[in-house]
Amino acid sequence: MPWTLLGILLAVCAVACAVGFYKFVYFLSIGYGFAIAAGGVAVLVMSLVNPTATPLWIVLVQTALFIAYGARLSGFLLVRELKNATFKKTDVAKDTLAKNGEKKMPVFVLATIWVFVSVLYVAQVSPMLFRYDNGATDYIVPVVGFAISVLGLILESIADKQKSAQKKERPDMVATKGLYKICRCPNYLGEITFWTGVFISGITAYKTVGQWICAVLAYIAIVYIMFNGAQRLEKRQMARYGDNDEYNEYANKTPIIIPLLPIYHLNKKK
Repeated sequence: MPWTLLGILLAVCAVACAVGFYKFVYFLSIGYGFAIAAGGVAVLVMSLVNPTATPLWIVLVQTALFIAYGARLSGFLLVRELKNATFKKTDVAKDTLAKNGEKKMPVFVLATIWVFVSVLYVAQVSPMLFRYDNGATDYIVPVVGFAISVLGLILESIADKQKSAQKKERPDMVATKGLYKICRCPNYLGEITFWTGVFISGITAYKTVGQWICAVLAYIAIVYIMFNGAQRLEKRQMARYGDNDEYNEYANKTPIIIPLLPIYHLNKKK
């Protein structure tokens, strides 16, 4: 394992996602996008400072994908945060915050989360690092992986745009049109697809058991996080729309994440 390079990558990702100390959810949202983009740039710099047999264009394309991923995610979330900040200035929001309060997490808890997510982000970017450090020269498998990642980015972008448009049209109902006809969480499907491409792009480059474990665990972690996120989202939707016949009909016949896979619910229905 290239521990020195992994250490550098860890430092970069940790700095990039440190915005979470301002608001802890940023560790997993805005800071996440920052870290992935910064991690890609860090590996590119390594390859420029100390070139290996890996074609530079391979590293450049993967870096561009990580930057596009991070910019799209963080940009989308920043816009949403700005809208929320505007809402919080209203009297209704002030009253709600006054009632509920805003508790701050202890510093040691924030630090623990920070370290954990930084390590996770390094593992997610690691296929690119391993390909560069091992000097892998093949290009067919990476190109296939890149194509899958691009598809994931497109799915996420379209899904977020469609959801925003449909919520403006019908704020009292979940999105059900477009990509939301094939599954209820197409944005999570896009996320899984993107990281599937990243994992595949490195499978011909992993040389050691440690590298395989790192890449596989990172992929399993992101898939688990997406299904867990879908489960929590469904729980909130059931609480809000559970008595809505239109919602129940839609939820009972539309797979939650994977199209054609008949998994419709991740929460036990009452």
